Amino acid sequence: MYAVVRTGSKQYRVRVGDIIEVEKLPVEPGQEVTLEDVLLVERDGTVTVGQPVVPGARVVARVLDQVKGPKLIVFKMKPKTRYRRKTGHRQRYTRLQVEAIEIGAAS
Repeated sequence: MYAVVRTGSKQYRVRVGDIIEVEKLPVEPGQEVTLEDVLLVERDGTVTVGQPVVPGARVVARVLDQVKGPKLIVFKMKPKTRYRRKTGHRQRYTRLQVEAIEIGAAS
């Protein structure tokens, strides 16, 4: 059984027990998060595709940690004019562990 969920304008294929990193959510570690935007659910070979979401379906996950991604260097330069700008960026992520994929009676 797996599901495709949307969070942070990205889509993730998840199974029970998977650990995924999504864009930062305002939740403390140890709490549960319910992802309501379930786009597709597969159970016992039967695929249910939502239009745009599957009614009554949700994914329950537990927040493991708030982490930072790798450092990215942004370097701007214009030749012959002595213009140089160097900045960095680290994206913040929330690490989730999927605990359950629930399907309501409507699907």
